[in-house]
Amino acid sequence: MNKNNEVPERKDIPAQYKWNLEAIYSSFEQWQESFDKTSERVERLKDYSGRLGEGSGVLLSFIKDDEETSLELERLYVYANMKSHEDLRETKPMELAGLAESLLVKYSAAVAFFEPEILALPHDYINDCIKNEHELTRYEFFFRKLLREREHILPHEQEVLLAKAGEMRAVPENAFTLLTDADMKFPDITDDDGNKSELTEERWYRFSRSRNRQVRHDAFVGIYGTYAKFRNAIAAMYSGSVKGDIFYSQSRKYKNSLDMALFAENVPEDVYSHVVDTAKSYSKPLMHRLVSLRKKVLGLDDFHFYDLNAPMTADPETRIDFDEAVDLALKALEPLGDEYLADFKKGISERWIDIYENKGKRKGAYSWGSYGTQPYVLLNYDGTIHDVFTLVHEMGHSMHSYYSRKSQPQVYADYTILLAEVASTTNEALLLEYLLKNSKSQENRKWLLNYYYDMVRTTFFRQAMFAEFERETHSYAEAGNVLTPDYLSSLWERLNAECYGPDMTIDSELCAEWARIPHFYTAFYVYKYVTGFTAANAFASAILSNEDKAVERYLRFLKSGGSDYSLNILRRAGVDLTSAEPFERTMKFFEERLNAWEE
Repeated sequence: MNKNNEVPERKDIPAQYKWNLEAIYSSFEQWQESFDKTSERVERLKDYSGRLGEGSGVLLSFIKDDEETSLELERLYVYANMKSHEDLRETKPMELAGLAESLLVKYSAAVAFFEPEILALPHDYINDCIKNEHELTRYEFFFRKLLREREHILPHEQEVLLAKAGEMRAVPENAFTLLTDADMKFPDITDDDGNKSELTEERWYRFSRSRNRQVRHDAFVGIYGTYAKFRNAIAAMYSGSVKGDIFYSQSRKYKNSLDMALFAENVPEDVYSHVVDTAKSYSKPLMHRLVSLRKKVLGLDDFHFYDLNAPMTADPETRIDFDEAVDLALKALEPLGDEYLADFKKGISERWIDIYENKGKRKGAYSWGSYGTQPYVLLNYDGTIHDVFTLVHEMGHSMHSYYSRKSQPQVYADYTILLAEVASTTNEALLLEYLLKNSKSQENRKWLLNYYYDMVRTTFFRQAMFAEFERETHSYAEAGNVLTPDYLSSLWERLNAECYGPDMTIDSELCAEWARIPHFYTAFYVYKYVTGFTAANAFASAILSNEDKAVERYLRFLKSGGSDYSLNILRRAGVDLTSAEPFERTMKFFEERLNAWEE
């Protein structure tokens, strides 16, 4: 893109390398016109409050008006935010994003009456409305999900009290965020070039992959030692968050906090147990073996947590231009069939992707869009093999969204968080398999294996360990015990020792790592990374093995959106997470890949 290796201004990047946001709005003026009209629609939604029990016609009218309003509101919000991400120095898009955010808050307030009002209506009312109004038939599952929550909804006065308590419940996470993002400072370390360098969370991953072990050690002690100094305060914050979970689960008459977290997506506790139990049972034969392999390859007499990210091979130096990356992706995804490939190419030609870095552009990568837009992908493509994996990952998200929105009505177009990483990880698995089969050197092959090992370690075993920690801490607190810093650190030490085995030294600083994990303030969320990874590996394995109708089942999954409970959607596509089988299949695949290192 730039011969001088300088980051270009956005105006200097050719249009074919930038996403086509004009497909949403041709100008800021058109956005403003839509904003004004949508603002009026939001206000009119309030008129339905108190009227949903007047009959099927009123109920249908509200749903239609609500969908049309939310459709345009999502377009406004998506466009403004993506436009601001093109160049964060520009103030106009950020102003629009602020306006869209404010309107979204007003919309949420305007329709807040809907769920309580529906749940307060007589039990048979919705069924009668569906019978009397044919257009309401498509919303049957939507209402069934909503009415399922009836047993956990309290009388109006108590609901008001719980709503008011919501701000207090947010205090632990807010305090954690302010402490760790704003107030906490890490020491400087000496980097690979011998220069004094400021240590930050953002730089930790780069330092942890350094070939200089002293850099890795100093970064580890700097980050984890700092968290250890604040473990008393953070333990109080985390304890407050757990107490909030217990308070709400008891108030709403759930069995416990875990039951409350799993209820919304109708996930049985067996699935959570499969996550934890599979990781525990396979740690010794597989994860311990991986640690031993790393220790041997790195030539270390002792092995520590700060050695886990150290690469076992050098990164491939070959630069891959974007067109070549697309060709690689298409070849790797050939097993998904002609329909998928044609739509993938359509995404490239219709400029779903904002490809290259420019000055002021948002860092990282993501897939976004809404029911009223095409999918969009933000990249900062730089020609590395990592960037190729990022391309297929984000396009996996976008293809999932594309098929869901194309195949489902608006009410079911969005898939759940439980399903969100399946398509993206399936694409990565297919790319990895293609590259392994076509690798021209043993060194590149081992780099790819190392990449896969890191995926399994961080996405399966580590997240499963997090899930076990959450289950243990909530059970301990629900039994009336206090979550002290010593208890939390002792538990963390035990879980790490079980996960990584006797070849890894558990440093005192690592015992405070629980204090560093922001996901713990959204309880029982991390297990979904494991289920997503497991489902993706099951799909990829079936597709690559040419199992009967594997591709057909997978495409059906992509097109299902949120039209049923997530586990039912997966089960119909051939992956049953209520069984231990897909988890064990993932571990068997991991074992085969471990064996491949010595081949």
